[in-house]
Amino acid sequence: MARRKKLYEGKAKILYEGPEPGTLVQYFKDDATAYNAEKKDVIDGKGVLNNRLSEYFMNGLNGIGVPTHFIKRINMREQLIRTVEIIPLEVVVRNIAAGSMSQRLGIAEGTSLPRPIIEFYYKDDALGDPLVTEEHIIAFGWASQQDLDDMVALALRVNDFLSGVMMAVGIKLVDFKIEIGRMWDGDYQRLIVADEISPDSCRLWDVETGQKLDKDVFRRDLGNLADAYTEVARRLGVLPSNVTHAVKPHVIN
Repeated sequence: MARRKKLYEGKAKILYEGPEPGTLVQYFKDDATAYNAEKKDVIDGKGVLNNRLSEYFMNGLNGIGVPTHFIKRINMREQLIRTVEIIPLEVVVRNIAAGSMSQRLGIAEGTSLPRPIIEFYYKDDALGDPLVTEEHIIAFGWASQQDLDDMVALALRVNDFLSGVMMAVGIKLVDFKIEIGRMWDGDYQRLIVADEISPDSCRLWDVETGQKLDKDVFRRDLGNLADAYTEVARRLGVLPSNVTHAVKPHVIN
């Protein structure tokens, strides 16, 4: 597909004008960032892996009736997606205490939570994507109460799907982040899962060893990030044979 007009560039992806109205081309970069882009690097093959993994998860969600913006993968780094109005919130679902939850609440990392806990973060890099309450969200008009109810329902369905898929290949889904967008059909709105689902946006631990297979490998200098993502792709059976020029398959012991 010929390169089209660039509309937006983020830390990990670029959005281009799509071939038809209501579509975009989403390009996955090799850039890795952490701590609100204070730590940066380029990881060869990361974008290829995230493109394939996000395709796998989005297709799986579409298949069980959870609507997403994903239409199809175009090539090794690009996918065709629907244009949506992104709600300015990151929706985080936590199954096990880790990361900022452990730091904020003093809960030991690795503690199983009594039920999935959903948190909302306001999308603003300059503010560090602060944690916000439902009261903030409704008061400032970021989403309505009905939107919030629908977002929680979507997030829990995604959690059920991802947890099952990961457990089947020996991986614990510790937590994950999704973004949700509005699609309009005249005056009618529906909410769909947007952005991406990949090891960039999930915490994934090996069931037996507890080894991290997600972006914490980069955040905490725990090893080679590409190896971790490759292992996730290998277990799920989505590692393309022609990615090996960029990322060599490697089993993490």
